[in-house]
Amino acid sequence: MKNFEKKETNLNQLIAKLANLNTSYSQHNFDNKSIEKERDSIKNEKEELEKKNQEILREHKYLTERIKKLEHELKSKKELEKKFNQDINDLNQETQSLVDEIDKWQM
Repeated sequence: MKNFEKKETNLNQLIAKLANLNTSYSQHNFDNKSIEKERDSIKNEKEELEKKNQEILREHKYLTERIKKLEHELKSKKELEKKFNQDINDLNQETQSLVDEIDKWQM
């Protein structure tokens, strides 16, 4: 009988272990599904962020080129303005010279 009781105790312990194993196994499946959903969610979020990053990079490139173009235009306009001012100064000097010459002739 003692042998039978020992076998029964061992069997009960084995059943308890199996019950724990089943619980942990089903939790493991639940955790896997949860982890897979989270992974997919993070993957989708990553893809969206990558798309936004590409858009921002394209916009940055466009704006950088636009700034360079505007700087070039500004430089050209400043050079034209400088030349225009120099031409005005030259004309003023010529005019002053002519006025001086006229004054000489009138005296």
